[in-house]
Amino acid sequence: MSCETNEEINTLWAKLAEGGSIMMPLDKYDWAERYGFLQDKFGLSWQLMKVKYSDVNQKITPCFLFVGDSYGKAEAAVHMYTKVFPSSSISGIKLYPENEGEQVAGKVKHSQFILDDKVFMAMDGFGAHEFAFTEGVSFVVNCDTQDEIDYYWEKLIEGGGEESMCGWLKDPFGISWQIIPANIGELMMNPEKGQRVMTALFQMRKLDIAALQHA
Repeated sequence: MSCETNEEINTLWAKLAEGGSIMMPLDKYDWAERYGFLQDKFGLSWQLMKVKYSDVNQKITPCFLFVGDSYGKAEAAVHMYTKVFPSSSISGIKLYPENEGEQVAGKVKHSQFILDDKVFMAMDGFGAHEFAFTEGVSFVVNCDTQDEIDYYWEKLIEGGGEESMCGWLKDPFGISWQIIPANIGELMMNPEKGQRVMTALFQMRKLDIAALQHA
């Protein structure tokens, strides 16, 4: 999360830390004048950093931490995602140099990239970690046409991903995505057809817009 003043970062830190746990205390570090890493009471992790808002132009930025079996795959993921999504680019990828602690040279220390005009970050995390990518966090891709659904479904599964149900899938890196019609909310909330739409959706893997509308 990007914060421009000490007051802002301190206020957000106090609220998010309540009932949570501190992973890296709020302090000055080599990469930031003021930075902290915590887990809130719901188990969601946050990194708060004092930066110029113009450096990111986004208050909250999703950040992928590749650990365990996924360690070392951050750079490949960044290149894959920026090829799949439109209006995408790589702002920068910084790799670990030789002899920097236990981190392996050549792994991603930090990266920033753009998907569909939205900022994302990714990094590799060395060592033992008691977490991995799960369906607990997923990214929703709203599609206007069946061709879009087909495209994202095929591209994100390509190379070792997994199909799930109801428009969900996991890409080759274990990240979960929901590939859905942009009007899914309207279809499901329809007082006359909503239940039939839900019944049809629960039977699908990749979603079929025409079948949902027919329901």
